[in-house]
Amino acid sequence: MFFSTLALTSVALMAQLASAAPSRTSKPYNLNEFVTRDADAPRFIKRAATCTFPTPPKTSSLTAAMSVKGTFDGGNVRFDRGEGACGGQKEGGDKDAVFLLEDGATLQNVVIGANQAEGVHCLGSCTLNNVWFEDVCEDAITLKQSSGTSTITGGGAKGADDKVVQHNGGGSVKIDSFCVQNFGKLYRSCGNCSTQHARSVTISNVIASDGKLLAGVNSNLGDVATIDTATVKMTNVKSVCDTFEGNDNGDEPPKLTSNVANARFVQFVSCCLNDS
Repeated sequence: MFFSTLALTSVALMAQLASAAPSRTSKPYNLNEFVTRDADAPRFIKRAATCTFPTPPKTSSLTAAMSVKGTFDGGNVRFDRGEGACGGQKEGGDKDAVFLLEDGATLQNVVIGANQAEGVHCLGSCTLNNVWFEDVCEDAITLKQSSGTSTITGGGAKGADDKVVQHNGGGSVKIDSFCVQNFGKLYRSCGNCSTQHARSVTISNVIASDGKLLAGVNSNLGDVATIDTATVKMTNVKSVCDTFEGNDNGDEPPKLTSNVANARFVQFVSCCLNDS
């Protein structure tokens, strides 16, 4: 009887421990140990760019895109959309993103895992602080704002076959203290969107390695790229900025110039962007 009772107790204990063991994936509402929101979120402190990606304490595989209003601090948790979510360079939509940021939203201290088709979609002006993309699928960040300024500060992205930041809406974006590795383009103003805008991008304090293009803009549409070449560190990057002839009919836009500065559309500066 003693041995039977002991055996039953051991089995029950093992079952209890198994049920309590942490799983690799979890719903976002089980992440309160790591996630903070709005006034509870820690204040962002800007630091120099680094290419040392954080080690996530947990992975959360979302069944749908998470909508963010206000501030969402992920505590460096890895978020993705589950196994098989990446379809290569197949164009996705809002439903395929990991995060949907409403106008004025801030996303910070988040790691986007490889299992996703689209990373972050900004539906209005947004702020990304220390957002890391471990392996970009189609695009890492898509900007859909009609106007205003979005900022991307800190963080980094690896493995973008094409674009890291896709600017489809209007307004401007500032990219600062960001790391990008093994990439096609860090920034591209949409070359063939059905509704076009004059867009602007400012790039400073970036570490870029093994890439094709830092920024691509449509000079015929009035785009402007300002790149602080004194603070941007590049290794094996083919071009700092290319200009294209953008259109609104969906055709592939032809390239006009490559790696050439000019007074109107491609401005290479060597100081002071952080003071503006």
